Amino acid sequence: MSSSQTAPALNQPYYGAPLGAAVQRFFKKYATFTGRASRSEFWWWILIAAIVNLVLNILATVGGVGVTPSGELTVSGFGVFVLVVAGLWSLATIVPQIAVGVRRLHDTNHSGFWYFIALVPLLGPIVLLVFFLRDADPQGARFD
Repeated sequence: MSSSQTAPALNQPYYGAPLGAAVQRFFKKYATFTGRASRSEFWWWILIAAIVNLVLNILATVGGVGVTPSGELTVSGFGVFVLVVAGLWSLATIVPQIAVGVRRLHDTNHSGFWYFIALVPLLGPIVLLVFFLRDADPQGARFD
């Protein structure tokens, strides 16, 4: 988008959303399960979430969270802090992460209830991934 154009309204998908706009929309639409989310809105968020989780896992490992050869969990003081932060991060982002997934399904003209297919072992997550990767379907506007 050029500087003279503005982002679409929050109730519309933002096709070609830049990283910053996608993250802002993710948090602004915290628990919005209606409407649609473009591929860029969805995948930018997935990238940010993966990076944050990777950093937290590295910090936990470096901070002393580990497993002994006998299978016992060991946690240092800093490791406890990192685990608490990771838990808070997970709690704070689980609802909007499901919401953006449901909105992404809507953009591909699928009901949000398809999200439950992820509960089917092996095949379910693959089907959901295929839906998330699909192009937008104009008939998905029925979810707006």
